[in-house]
Amino acid sequence: MDVDSADSSPPPPVAHLPHLDVGQDPPPLDDVRSSRPRPSPPLLQAARPHRPRSLSNITDEALSQKMKYSKDVSSSRRKSRKAHFTAPSHVRRVIMSAPLAKELREKHNVKAVPIRKDDEVKIVRGNFKGQEGKVMQVYRKKYVIHIERITRDKVNGTSVPVGIHPSNVVVTKLHLDNDRKALLERKAKA
Repeated sequence: MDVDSADSSPPPPVAHLPHLDVGQDPPPLDDVRSSRPRPSPPLLQAARPHRPRSLSNITDEALSQKMKYSKDVSSSRRKSRKAHFTAPSHVRRVIMSAPLAKELREKHNVKAVPIRKDDEVKIVRGNFKGQEGKVMQVYRKKYVIHIERITRDKVNGTSVPVGIHPSNVVVTKLHLDNDRKALLERKAKA
């Protein structure tokens, strides 16, 4: 047997595969998805052709219902959150206001004031609801206040103050100095 004659023989014939013919689509896959009937597309509104709405078609009444009152203020959630979390300290002071108790509200004719150290507060919401104490620290960076005797024990035994948001407390006793009195008088007039 000659080695050269074995190499020169033609290759064995390949079985004919109909799905490989040029110009034909392959047959559908034999899987569960192809055997299910396809849902028909939802019915479209054939009565009304799509027309882009121009501002001339919209009445003033419709505009007033959909648009904001002030164009200078954004309704965007993203912008509101950015403004809140990057607010400077003097803005955070106003955001961290707490409502006054009923007796103080009637006495000073003021509903809420920015909270400050040495105010006495009562917690009205959350795990510490019903507890009272003096404000030890107003932590503007974290938007919380620390109240005396409101602490949590750590694993190593040390106790740390628990931050409470000012909206979850009511002020029961105000720490009054000249600036605070002037603020209350100014707010009562407004």
